Amino acid sequence: MTDVIRRKIDRARQPLADGAPGADRGWRLALARAARDAMGLDLCVQKLTVTRASLAEVAEIAPDRSLVALLDGPAAGIGVVLLSPSVTAALIEMQAMGRLSTQAPPARKPTRIDAAMVAGVIDRALTGLEESLMEEADLIWAGGFRYGSFLDDIRPLPLLLEEEVYRVLSAEVTLGSAGRDGQIILILPAIGRAESPMTERDDAGEDAVHFSAALGVQVLQAECRLDAVIGRMRMPLGRIMALQVGEVLDMPLAGLDMISLETPQGKRLARAKLGQNRGMRALKLTEVETGRRQAPASVPVSIPRLPPIATAPEPEQELRATG
Repeated sequence: MTDVIRRKIDRARQPLADGAPGADRGWRLALARAARDAMGLDLCVQKLTVTRASLAEVAEIAPDRSLVALLDGPAAGIGVVLLSPSVTAALIEMQAMGRLSTQAPPARKPTRIDAAMVAGVIDRALTGLEESLMEEADLIWAGGFRYGSFLDDIRPLPLLLEEEVYRVLSAEVTLGSAGRDGQIILILPAIGRAESPMTERDDAGEDAVHFSAALGVQVLQAECRLDAVIGRMRMPLGRIMALQVGEVLDMPLAGLDMISLETPQGKRLARAKLGQNRGMRALKLTEVETGRRQAPASVPVSIPRLPPIATAPEPEQELRATG
């Protein structure tokens, strides 16, 4: 209920005025300078609005066939930059031909090569935004983000982002002398994760930082193997020995959003869901096991002597699918 009320209040508020202080003004300047410095392209922000959106609303913001760039931020924060097809086409065309034609090409689905070609411009813009906010409070939520990876489909985006409120900077831009229009949307977590520019550390804080850094150097020298267990199943040993290459095993209890992170001894440390980071598969922790008193390794049990039997059931073994 609280989230619904907050959303209604945010919608009732008027968008911030164009050129107002803070991240909105910094994003205007950063976009224009990034396009000019990277490829000599004139970019003018005609209108920029700053709003808030829930996780469910983020996926609905993207223009059709937009390029989706995931951003890596401080404290494992994830942001998004959305480029409309006309903006993506203009950036690619400027790099390939050195100029823009008067007519934009037909819209198409962006590719990983397109993302690689525009990643430099995105990073320049994000760096410029951060530099413009070095003495402003907006640095807490708008600073520290850089290009991470490309998402070829908008639908998995809600699975990769955290369930929280996001700030949305939507810029309507004009590119080149031909006046080609497009849209650039920056989506960042509303809760600040970067360090405040006004933060001052005392001596105790400095000592704690140095101690943590020294301890981290020692700890990081140790190695620890963890298994990401997607699912388990049991079957007779004879069935296991008869497995063939290419055979498919049904694992009804397996789920990409309920992965168990375990030690080689089978002790579960956390639960996670499958995602990606910088183009590689990654796990996002959703639940961490708290310390519990472990049962003893062995408990003496009185086993009665049984008469011999002619046959015994085939032993079962447990299969564990790990990632």
